[in-house]
Amino acid sequence: MRAGTYLLNPRRSRLDRGALTHESLCAQPRWGVGSPGMKRARSLATLWPAAEKVRWRAAMERPGPSASPLSAKTASFQDAVRTLNTLQTNAGYLEQVKRQRGDPQTQLEAMKLYLARSGLQVEDLDQLNIIHVTGTKGKGSTCAFTERVLRSYGLKTGFFSSPHLVQVRERIRINGQPISPELFTKHFWHLYHRLEETKDGSSCVSMPAYFRFLTLMAFHIFLQEKVDLAVVEVGIGGAYDCTNIIRKPVVCGVSSLGIDHTSLLGDTVEEIAWQKGGIFKHGVPAFTVLQPDGPLAVLRDRAQQISCPLYLCPPLEALEEGGPPLTLGLDGEHQRFNAALALQLARCWLQQKGHQGLGELKVSRPSVLRQMPLAPVFQPTPHMRHGLRDTEWLGRTQVLRRGPLTWYLDGAHTTSSVQACVRWFRQALHRGQRPSRGPEVRILLFNSTGDRDSAALLKLLQPCQFDYAVFCPNLTEVSSAGNADQQNFMVTLDQVLLRCLAHQQYWSHLAEAQASPDLWSPPSPEPGEPTSSLLASHPPCTHSTSSLVFSCISHALQWISQGRDPVLQPPSPPQGLLAHPVAGSGASVLREAAAIHVLVTGSLHLVGGVLKLLEPALSQ
Repeated sequence: MRAGTYLLNPRRSRLDRGALTHESLCAQPRWGVGSPGMKRARSLATLWPAAEKVRWRAAMERPGPSASPLSAKTASFQDAVRTLNTLQTNAGYLEQVKRQRGDPQTQLEAMKLYLARSGLQVEDLDQLNIIHVTGTKGKGSTCAFTERVLRSYGLKTGFFSSPHLVQVRERIRINGQPISPELFTKHFWHLYHRLEETKDGSSCVSMPAYFRFLTLMAFHIFLQEKVDLAVVEVGIGGAYDCTNIIRKPVVCGVSSLGIDHTSLLGDTVEEIAWQKGGIFKHGVPAFTVLQPDGPLAVLRDRAQQISCPLYLCPPLEALEEGGPPLTLGLDGEHQRFNAALALQLARCWLQQKGHQGLGELKVSRPSVLRQMPLAPVFQPTPHMRHGLRDTEWLGRTQVLRRGPLTWYLDGAHTTSSVQACVRWFRQALHRGQRPSRGPEVRILLFNSTGDRDSAALLKLLQPCQFDYAVFCPNLTEVSSAGNADQQNFMVTLDQVLLRCLAHQQYWSHLAEAQASPDLWSPPSPEPGEPTSSLLASHPPCTHSTSSLVFSCISHALQWISQGRDPVLQPPSPPQGLLAHPVAGSGASVLREAAAIHVLVTGSLHLVGGVLKLLEPALSQ
């Protein structure tokens, strides 16, 4: 069956303001893939309804706080976030920077100048007893495990991570909790005004960019709150990431490496490993999980060049020998690698700070593997066990069960992380309880951004045998002008429109290729894995997935849930939501299904938008 489309209809293809992703958009049923209408859509020249156009212009032309500065006493949290959003890099300018990128070391020096202008010196950061973590996948989960383990020892923890899922204050946490809106607002305006007051008249740039500003803000908050330690997750890369102004961390970690952010970090895993190894410091212990030989050798060489003691983490099984198995708060086999790294980071930090009761060593003499010393094998303490068990990290292998709907949320966005996501999803389906009667339906909700290979990611998702593939941009609502946390000026409206249409085209081409027995063999289910209801009506080699594109996450969830999620109670669906035959017939199937399994993946921002709607308490 050919895909049906709910198409975004902007008024024009070029926007004077340069970037728009979260302002007024409309969803009008339009065309299927390959039709003349779709070709017209690609020109992005169709007319916008007048009411939507007025709302969009009003949102775009509304003056921001920067136009009339507010005092810290009168400014609200949303005012602060809106002003922060003005520091996002315009999409067109970002492309120019990529083409004409200067010396990255100069950018790192600029971060030190911003730090000095904010009233701190790099030496002040030594007080934070930092654990610095980088990697391609799993670095956020590793940080979450590490922070929770150390908090279980009664330590006051700071945790800086990115991106946020629902609210920007999630990026800065004290004792595992996002800082309050009041604390965020207070520190935001203090830092903002301080940087305004200290700007150099000869410089045209008075403010650091979005991520740099938040990094500075996190350092200030952690120091003022007098945390015992700060777990700091690298933004992108390592060597030239703005967090790398940290000169004396207590310990460093490198999670699993893979291909991501190639336009900034390089096209090979070895080039990316060189960037990640840039966080190593002279004499500071560092740990990494097992990597492929090439990138592992790069990490080893980077460490040796600056006399950084680098250790390879033994698998979690080695730490479980002789004791009960470890229970992890995060699901998925791949989380065992992250937990193994986290235990080494936490134990090393405790050891460096003179804490007792670190767990009995199981190996008296250090082992060497692949010309790299093996980290100690020890018996995890009760505090460590409790920390791993109680770790929470939203949007990563997360499951929400709501009546007949089960939502599987995982922000996987690289080939290796999507592979892990597929294994987790299929295993979860296998473990789940099948309905006694009635059909089951599987749905993919997907988006991908940046320079990632969407076609490769979608191909990896095919073995899940979805009945419907749904694509939408990372826009929570048709108009989110009132929700500054969800605004993103890093991409243009043109880009998100074409990206979703491209995803649908990729999926259709993959389905067509799969239907040909000469090119594809049918995907084999996991042992005992149930097949989806719609699959049963087709021969395995000809199973096809219908696909839809919606204008925003809210409309996609309304169609998927059909009012059957007891928590998701959005306003009345837009007129014409079921006008396309695929949407109409699919709605009937979804209303009658005994179980609906929805995998949301491809982008942490997409997962965040879904969580905002499924878990309203996260927005409070």
